[in-house]
This record gives sequence, structure tokens and C-alpha cells, in this order.
Amino acid sequence: MNKQAHRISILVADRRGLDQQLDAAVERLQQTAMHEKTRGILVTRHRPGRFTAELSSNVPFGQTHEHTDF
Repeated sequence: MNKQAHRISILVADRRGLDQQLDAAVERLQQTAMHEKTRGILVTRHRPGRFTAELSSNVPFGQTHEHTDF
């Protein structure tokens, strides 16, 4: 899991790893979102095994949206 300011890149090889890493990424972003109270979380699937989780002004605070980008 690669972490930048408000965006986390996730690369996985199996479903179990995916669930664990996505849960951890969303948890970290929720902590930041709770302080800001202005952005929600967007989880994007770029291809099988490659995801990003990020704070997004296009997602209302308190919500997590999923998007597929391929």
C-alpha cells in the first residue's frame, strides 16, 4: 500500500489481501475526513488488482463511493 497525502494506491494479488488493504486504506482516510468534514472517500478500481482510495470533493462527507475505471 503506497500512501500519499490523501490518496492511497493499492496493489494486490488475491481477494483476502484486497479486503485487508482496502479496509486499512478507508480507515486511514476516514480519520482525515473526520477532521476536515468536507470530503468523502472514493475507491477506484483501475484494473484487476490495482485500486486507489482517496478523499474526493465529488463524494459527500460521510460517504464512500466506488468507481471502476477500465
